[in-house]
Amino acid sequence: AFLPLAAAHGYVTKVVIDGTPYSGNVPGAQPTDSPIRQIADISPVKGAQNLDINCGLAAQLATMVVPANPGSVVEFFWGDPNQGNWPHNTGPIMTYMGACDSSTCDKFNGSTAKWFKVDQLGIKPDGSTWYQQDVMNKEPVFVTLPDDVSSGGYLIRHEIIALHLAVNLGGAEFYPSCTQILVGGSKTGTPNQTVSFPGAYNDNDPGIYDPTVFDRGSPYVFPGPPVSNLASPDSGTGTDVSSGSPATNGSTNGSGTTPGNEPTSTNGSGARPTSTPSSS
Repeated sequence: AFLPLAAAHGYVTKVVIDGTPYSGNVPGAQPTDSPIRQIADISPVKGAQNLDINCGLAAQLATMVVPANPGSVVEFFWGDPNQGNWPHNTGPIMTYMGACDSSTCDKFNGSTAKWFKVDQLGIKPDGSTWYQQDVMNKEPVFVTLPDDVSSGGYLIRHEIIALHLAVNLGGAEFYPSCTQILVGGSKTGTPNQTVSFPGAYNDNDPGIYDPTVFDRGSPYVFPGPPVSNLASPDSGTGTDVSSGSPATNGSTNGSGTTPGNEPTSTNGSGARPTSTPSSS
């Protein structure tokens, strides 16, 4: 079994959309223009029913809404305010999108968003290393936006759930982040299922409370809904990884960071990793 890492935290420091970089604001600092909603500090959200699970701790509306397209590639970079590495390596990385309805995303209250999952990463095909290890190694999470997503404003909710303390009920640490985008094009695809935050998770869900998380070879079950019908084939999920269903080996939603090493259940799905900030 692996020993949990010492307590430390982080946030989404930058997103890159189709090659264009956008820096995030240091939590709690004087904000500058960014599409990433600024959080109050780098501490995790605790508790699946916490209102801050939506976009992060006391997340604030961001000033920018930046362009993207169906099929755009979004890179999420994680770190800490001192330019250090993301400190954790155990647990899933999941990415959701939610339409900003009739409002522009810089004015949209994310607490009312209806989210659909577009990507999720768990354990690599080796059966023991989480994709989160790549984030610890300072590699970005790559997420491909759905090829058929309708045009309009969206929040991208990119999230890491750190499970190093999840052997105890209530030990999971949630790190959600939301980024404000405007999708162009003329596609008309709509998701077949949406969820709310809070509401999509419970503290006792198998992928959130996981007493066997450090037992090599134990199956991992992703929390939340299955990956949406809209998800890009590159990020595509080839297996049913809905809540209550064990993930199979490999990645399901097109992610591709290079392997790292660290612990735990047997295989999450996920293709390219994703991460984006969100706020309420």
